Amino acid sequence: MSVPTSGLPVQERLLAAFNFLAAHHVMSLGLDAGGTPHSCSLMYVHEGFTLSWMSDPASHHSRIIDAAGSAPAAVTVAPDYKDFRIIRGLQMSGVASRADLLDAATALAPFARRYAFFADDKSATLTAAMAKAKVYRFIPTHATFIDNTAGFGSATTFDGDDLATLPP
Repeated sequence: MSVPTSGLPVQERLLAAFNFLAAHHVMSLGLDAGGTPHSCSLMYVHEGFTLSWMSDPASHHSRIIDAAGSAPAAVTVAPDYKDFRIIRGLQMSGVASRADLLDAATALAPFARRYAFFADDKSATLTAAMAKAKVYRFIPTHATFIDNTAGFGSATTFDGDDLATLPP
């Protein structure tokens, strides 16, 4: 575990990073598609710092993950800002894979709780998309939380053990 540049205790920074993750809804997933970078934006749910999302297995990012069984991946969660002094964001590296049936079933309830349209929208379009969708998971091995509100360049890097210390 590194020492945060803001001077706050590391556990406080870890909790701040977790709360930041919980407050946002869209991640950018980066993958290597045979030497060509690929990225996409996805809505996620999380258990601790482990992220889950639903995707059509025919989508490019899903095919990359499925072809390898699991794939090295990078994730960022960051809103759009106009002022560098208030930039906050989470950058993580780890592994992306398709969730097994038990993990996928466990991940579905948080989607319905976090995103009301999953439960409320009974349209044929959403129903058809959901019938094709599979659940994927990203497990981070490292994360860096950037928080310029604590001072320009304030960053704390956490390893996988740090990221596993928060309750789900």
